[in-house]
Amino acid sequence: MLVQLALGAVLTLATVLVVALSWWALEALLLRLQAWSTGPTHGPRLIAILVLALLWTLCMIAVAVMFWAVAFHRLGVFANVEESVYFALVSFTTLGFGDILLPAEWRLLGGIAAANGLLLFGLLTAILVETIRGTRLKQRSRK
Repeated sequence: MLVQLALGAVLTLATVLVVALSWWALEALLLRLQAWSTGPTHGPRLIAILVLALLWTLCMIAVAVMFWAVAFHRLGVFANVEESVYFALVSFTTLGFGDILLPAEWRLLGGIAAANGLLLFGLLTAILVETIRGTRLKQRSRK
């Protein structure tokens, strides 16, 4: 049990750190694009920033899921990588189909992966909203 909790904590911290660093990089990119994004034709530029932020978010979710999938695979929990990725994604999104289950000795990791997914989806949603709000406020101030 303690091994699962420790491993889950490490994976959760790793995914949060990767997401935080990635959004920091996106923020730097958006600062470089600020003159462009606040120029005329605000609507299409806001949509472009939204699409960029959404794609960035999807990549971060994919990276976080892969952290979990690699851990499941390295632990020998599943027979192949596809099952590891599938279970990690289903757990991370809290969908929980239940068609593939963790062995009893690793089942706490499924709950921790789900909690990690909830936390990251909340964090990423907040950052997305702030990114769009900040862009829109900058656009309005330049009218």
